[in-house]
Amino acid sequence: MLVHVAGAVRDPGVYRLRPGSRVDDAVRRAGGPTQRADLGAVNLAAKVEDGRQVLVPERAPRGGGGGGAGGGTPATGTGGVAPGAPGQPIDLNTATLEQLDTLPGVGAITAQKILDYREEHGGFGSVDELGQVPGIGDKRLADLREQVRV
Repeated sequence: MLVHVAGAVRDPGVYRLRPGSRVDDAVRRAGGPTQRADLGAVNLAAKVEDGRQVLVPERAPRGGGGGGAGGGTPATGTGGVAPGAPGQPIDLNTATLEQLDTLPGVGAITAQKILDYREEHGGFGSVDELGQVPGIGDKRLADLREQVRV
């Protein structure tokens, strides 16, 4: 099976893994985590699926509270981060495809477009940037504004 490993790993890319492989196997195949990798945000024990992407996030800068695009690429796919607490906004820079798919008006296709945009642009700098994702117009952005964050 093929898995795309990206983010805070030494050698990002597409790798062939054996069926039943875990996220830990994918990260090791990509040369291991970088020093800035936040492995606590990745479920290393999760099984990877063919065609999935594993994004390893970078640790947030110390003393930093603010999201923003300055960090790295967050974990998604089967290596994703744990879902946020109920009622909490979903972080656009760390959400998995499955988490994004739970947003009203966002299906699997739009969720994948959000992940693609995030990877291509190094993350979201603001919630307003979500409006640049194909398929998310002004109305949908307004509906999502209180349910997402960066």
